[in-house]
Amino acid sequence: MNERIRVREVRVIDENGEQLGIMPPPQALAIARQKGLDLVEIAATATPPVCRIMDFGRYQYQEQKRARSAKKHQKIIEVKEIKFRPKVDEHDYQFKKKHIERFLSEGDKVKATIFFRGREMAHPEIGRRILERLIEELSEVAVAETAPRQEGNQMHTILSQKAGGKRPPPRAPRETESNV
Repeated sequence: MNERIRVREVRVIDENGEQLGIMPPPQALAIARQKGLDLVEIAATATPPVCRIMDFGRYQYQEQKRARSAKKHQKIIEVKEIKFRPKVDEHDYQFKKKHIERFLSEGDKVKATIFFRGREMAHPEIGRRILERLIEELSEVAVAETAPRQEGNQMHTILSQKAGGKRPPPRAPRETESNV
């Protein structure tokens, strides 16, 4: 910006987007000062570097505003964890499967975990069967990012929404009721 531009010549664009040509930086800076604006280098890698005559403070403000707007509209994907046991009852299994479907439909990822205790560690195939059954039953809405993998006394897999699945609209924050 301004005096910090240290090259022999620059391509100058005025505040209206019209090219003024190639000139030395002091001459371009004089034109910018005459208009009460700044000379800002916008493409340093070009040959010669491209500089624009603009109000730098206003430009910074617009960039911050654009970044805030982009951040507001992005969806943060959370990883929700659902825990199973090797001796999970059928009703509990179905109940937790519904929760997984809901989390996936909201656009989150799900980590399905099986916890082993004591002698259950001797039969990891029971936990593997549960996770593989879960992956198979959710194959229409989910895809397994990782195969069932054992780490210590637990086995887990990560499920995410299948590509092409419709994304939900961003959730609006809940309004709290006031005492009126």
